[in-house]
Amino acid sequence: MMKKTDRTRKIRWLTLALTAVSLCLGAVAPVHVAEAQEQRYQRRSILDFFLGRRYLDESPQAPDVPQPRRQQQRKRPPAQKAVVNTRTAPPVRPPVQEEPVVQKLGDAKKILIVGDFLASGLGDGLTAAFETSPGVIVEARGNVSSGLVRDDYYDWPEQLPKMIDELKPAMVVVMIGANDRQQMVTDTAKEKFRTDGWFTEYRRRVLSFGKEVTERKIPLLWVGLPAFESDQMTADAVQMNQLYRNQVESIGGEFVDIWDGFVDENGNFIVTGSDVNGQQVRLRTSDGINLTQAGRRKIAFYVEKPARRILGTQASPDLVRLDESALPGLGLPTNPVEHTVPISLSDPNLDGGTELLGARPPPVTLTKSPRDLLVEQGEMTPAPVGRVDDYRMPAAKTPAEVSVK
Repeated sequence: MMKKTDRTRKIRWLTLALTAVSLCLGAVAPVHVAEAQEQRYQRRSILDFFLGRRYLDESPQAPDVPQPRRQQQRKRPPAQKAVVNTRTAPPVRPPVQEEPVVQKLGDAKKILIVGDFLASGLGDGLTAAFETSPGVIVEARGNVSSGLVRDDYYDWPEQLPKMIDELKPAMVVVMIGANDRQQMVTDTAKEKFRTDGWFTEYRRRVLSFGKEVTERKIPLLWVGLPAFESDQMTADAVQMNQLYRNQVESIGGEFVDIWDGFVDENGNFIVTGSDVNGQQVRLRTSDGINLTQAGRRKIAFYVEKPARRILGTQASPDLVRLDESALPGLGLPTNPVEHTVPISLSDPNLDGGTELLGARPPPVTLTKSPRDLLVEQGEMTPAPVGRVDDYRMPAAKTPAEVSVK
């Protein structure tokens, strides 16, 4: 028991002695060195981890560790961007490549278009339709406020023959009637619109106007009226289109019906519809009467098909000039080929013979061939034994042959 107590006391004294020695050594160390070490090995923070800073003595405040001087790079001033005044400077647009204009031929066929303001719009659309056809020229001679009722304002029966004599067209296209819904003055009285007398006189004028074209043996295309925003105007257009169809077809002309292109599936007037490419566009203006550029082109789409049928190859875009400028080179070869005399089929050797090569008489035989027997006498030689067409029954065997086996 006493030995264990002495050992414990010795351990305590040894621990106290070591502690005192360590305290003395710590007191002897200079204060500035201890502070430097404390600063040098401080605990790293989260910012030091991300920014890569390991020691605090890397700053110029650490006196003990000499640091190399870093050359400070001069910061270049940022380049000044050119300031563009967007209010005054126009936007830069890429140059538009214009398609070359197709030159019309000197003998190009002319299409004469006559009528009112709708005919003028049809002229614009048909001009665009035949823009790439060098053999077709469109002549639009429409008068905006004209018609077949007010001949005192513009006398179409008098002006049409003059235009035909001047232009000598290959075809005449008529689109008229939008201005004719008014009172008509005849030789005997004044007829109000929609009366029987008015339609009788109007039918006579349409027939006379169409004969000015057909009697000259010129193809006539009469284009019908489209639907309008006004219900009354639409009803009148339906009645007048029926009148145009009957009168024009009776004299050999062709009526072009455009009604379905400007109404919906229920037959109602539309402002927006499909253009010639199937895209939804505005076809009519705000007044519900006039046509937009897309609407004019759509009317021309209906006229273009019969017009191309009548003109034939003249309306083709691939038509070229038939003059010296379009002819291919016809120069002769430098080494001309020697031509030989053609061989005669009846006398190949040109010796007066009448027989072909190998024409020999058949050899003379005493026996007739199977062909001769079949052709001349109708006899067929028996087939060899064992062939597929040998239908003979095999001969019966004798008792001696059977016993031998």
